[in-house]
Amino acid sequence: MIEKDGIAESNPKAGRPARRVFVAIIVLVVVAAIVVSGIVPRIKAKNALRAETDELAVPTVDVIHPKLGAPQAEITLPGNMQAFIDSPIYARASGYLKKWYVDIGARVKSGQLLAEIDAPELDRQLDQARSDLKTAQANMSLSQITAQRYEELKNTEAVSKQDVDNAHGDFEAKKAMVASAESNVKRLEELQSFERIYAPFDGVITARNTDIGALIDSGAAGGTAKELFHLASTKTLRVYISVPQQYSQVAKPGLPADITLAEFPGRRFKGTLVRTAEAIDAASRTLLVEVDVDNSSGVLLPGAYASVHLKLPTESSTFILPVNALIFRSQGLQIAAVRNGNEVTLLPIVLGRDFGSEVEVVSGLTENDLVITNPPDSVVSGERVRTASSGEKRSN
Repeated sequence: MIEKDGIAESNPKAGRPARRVFVAIIVLVVVAAIVVSGIVPRIKAKNALRAETDELAVPTVDVIHPKLGAPQAEITLPGNMQAFIDSPIYARASGYLKKWYVDIGARVKSGQLLAEIDAPELDRQLDQARSDLKTAQANMSLSQITAQRYEELKNTEAVSKQDVDNAHGDFEAKKAMVASAESNVKRLEELQSFERIYAPFDGVITARNTDIGALIDSGAAGGTAKELFHLASTKTLRVYISVPQQYSQVAKPGLPADITLAEFPGRRFKGTLVRTAEAIDAASRTLLVEVDVDNSSGVLLPGAYASVHLKLPTESSTFILPVNALIFRSQGLQIAAVRNGNEVTLLPIVLGRDFGSEVEVVSGLTENDLVITNPPDSVVSGERVRTASSGEKRSN
């Protein structure tokens, strides 16, 4: 302050520093406001972008609820129809085929004559054996008479006891020779009976592999026997099928079955499960089962391919899933289910029947599970996802 003539006057230079400080503060405030107004929106935009990126990183997946399977499962299994009895017919006598009486497709009865074989060597052997038998019988008769005479002379001491014993011994030897000759004759007679070939059971001739004049080798002399006819009993047919292990406990004898064939569209033939192997095949994990089907009409042919429909009662619930929900990995067959709201859980499952576009799941799944269809190859347990009903357009 400057006093002039008693009056105090302010010094203009003294207020300049304070003014400058004030101006500087105002400038700093303005600059800070400008800086803050530029940085804060950027930070907000960055946070919003990060949140949007994180949101977009969560994949959207289609989910479905598994469908319940039928309480009585019908499984369809492939099978081959076989004759109830199927037997090749061989010759027991060697020679030349003299005549055959039946051809393929002929229905024969048990004991019916099928063919005759001409075996002259065997016939001559039988004639010789019969002559040998007569010789042996004549020698035995003479020996028996001699033994009786020596026995009568023994008491008169006309012959020695040694001669008597020799006579009895010779008789016993001749008697044994007769028995041997008789056995040889019977053997050759039985072989001669094999010159006629008879049907061992009722059936149909499915093959004839010989003709008149063909050389027949029975294989008795070390040669190779050849099948003459093939006979099949087709009144009842057997169908063998392999039932998966999960159905082995309910596949019991007495279970009804339906058989269908491509050549009989819309027609079903009734059959019955009659026996099982009572053991699981370690290679295929299946149970071998025999189904018998009546074929009195003769319309079914052995060797035909057939589909066997078995209705098996099931105690546990099964579920149906589309095949595009399955995940095939080294850990085994799995599905991806959404649990705890939005978290993926990989579940191992066991399949039953294959329906083509759908499969049956017999274990590893519950009715309330949300199953992901067309799951990504990279899906893992614990991954977060957004769910959408199957068929709904994805938001991302």
